[in-house]
Amino acid sequence: MHEISLCESIIETVCKEATLERFCRVKSIRLEIGRLSCVNPEAMFFAFNAVAKDTIADGAVLFIDAIPAKAWCKHCDADVEIMQRYDACPHCEYYPLEIKQGDAMRIKDMEVE
Repeated sequence: MHEISLCESIIETVCKEATLERFCRVKSIRLEIGRLSCVNPEAMFFAFNAVAKDTIADGAVLFIDAIPAKAWCKHCDADVEIMQRYDACPHCEYYPLEIKQGDAMRIKDMEVE
């Protein structure tokens, strides 16, 4: 379950920001998780609560925004939404497509005290 190591990285990043920005508690964190990122949102909720324990994010609420996967087809010059990384263009069946969005995860924002 790589979600645990992802949450450890999130908490590490938050702790570094706490030192720089001088806040002492995190009330909530909002993540953007792309459809193609291979991150399971349900596992992230579970892992986050375990990893955040006894840190400045202990008790913080985790919000996850699902980001759709979008790609560009150079054959028909269409921007398309895809469900899987190796989908063909739904318009012309061309393959491969250039992924434009939905293959990443990032901290979008957080509420702190």
